[in-house]
Amino acid sequence: MHTYRIGDAAALLGVSTDTVRRLVDGGKLTAERDGTGRRIIPGPALAAYARRMHRTERQPSGSSARNRFSGIVTDVILGDVSAQVEIQAGPFRVVAMVSRESAEELRLEPGVPAVAMIKSTNVVVERP
Repeated sequence: MHTYRIGDAAALLGVSTDTVRRLVDGGKLTAERDGTGRRIIPGPALAAYARRMHRTERQPSGSSARNRFSGIVTDVILGDVSAQVEIQAGPFRVVAMVSRESAEELRLEPGVPAVAMIKSTNVVVERP
């Protein structure tokens, strides 16, 4: 079973190490002690917490896309026909190519909120 140190768990959840310590101390996240006495979080416990933390009631959106990343537009590069749009969604940078017409209709520019919806039949998963 894979285990995570407090700092690693915090990075994966996108929170501070103090927040993870409070979650453990409050009984919301399970931790154990390793051979040196440091707290470690079992992988299955961290995965279960992450599912609970990010599981929300789905609002009807009229879209079949399930992967939605809310964020802020950080850059828009307009070409003759297409536009490259960068969105910072939490710790994730999402880059999309859209038509110039769409970018202009949506009035995409740095600083506006946006949601990147991703629907793909090909997703690559790798282990660090």
